[in-house]
Amino acid sequence: MRRLPPLNALRIFEVAARTGSYAEAGTELGLTHGAVSRQIAALESWLGQRLFMKEGRRMVATPMARIFAAEVGLSFDRLAVAAQACGRPNARRILRVSAPTSFAMRWLIPRLNRYHADHPHVEVAVTTVSTVLEELRGGVDVAIRRGVAREHVWPQHRIVPVLDDVDTLIMSPALFAQRPILKPADIEGHSLLASETRAGDWASWLDAAGLQHLAGLPRQMFDHFFVTRQAVEDGLGIGIGPLPMLEIDVAGGRLMTPLPEIRVPRTGYVALVPRQADAGNLVAGFVDWLVGEAQGPR
Repeated sequence: MRRLPPLNALRIFEVAARTGSYAEAGTELGLTHGAVSRQIAALESWLGQRLFMKEGRRMVATPMARIFAAEVGLSFDRLAVAAQACGRPNARRILRVSAPTSFAMRWLIPRLNRYHADHPHVEVAVTTVSTVLEELRGGVDVAIRRGVAREHVWPQHRIVPVLDDVDTLIMSPALFAQRPILKPADIEGHSLLASETRAGDWASWLDAAGLQHLAGLPRQMFDHFFVTRQAVEDGLGIGIGPLPMLEIDVAGGRLMTPLPEIRVPRTGYVALVPRQADAGNLVAGFVDWLVGEAQGPR
């Protein structure tokens, strides 16, 4: 018979080592911090050596524990693949995706019907986070975040660039009909609408438009861009918006870009996938689909 360590403790250890936190492991697994600590202590007792060392207020995996955790993760991946191969091939799968609110509302969700049409046995469950909240929590298969593909930023994840971002001036067609903006100087006299979650948008656009002297103009501030976008659509003023996420609004005639040639590149969006593999390539296939949607004509 194989002399195996306690499998439940192994599972908890792998998550704790991957997330780098007992608390995050507990959140992902639905356990208390104490339960995670007890299971890891039991595994350490079985192995006869420490797996985590205290560093400040955190428990950090030892170098040997990180190597062990990677092997355990691969073993669990192989188990998951084998279980799926032996299970019900047509069973409905749930793909859990975390994304910033604006990205989810204005770009991802309007496209999901195309993904579901090609993957009828997959249900994409989307949860949203504020764009100012960049930390990652467990319990999701794919996390979309604003950032660049630098592994040291998210060392526990594989990083795939998904969508470039660019800002431009936006306004409602009704407001344009009343007070058209045909050149940059025409923004004077308009109410400027801004978002706390996209600080610096106006300053960057004014700089690109050669209107630095207007940087001190008062602005009406909203807490989130999707509120600002609605205020722009309602004709309360003009705003700066991310063009990739406003394509459906421009195409539908709800918004317009009066000076589309003045654009400000911004940090785009990346997909973060936990380094442990995904059974049946479901997650990798979804990320490939995201990249294709961003690149392909629609």
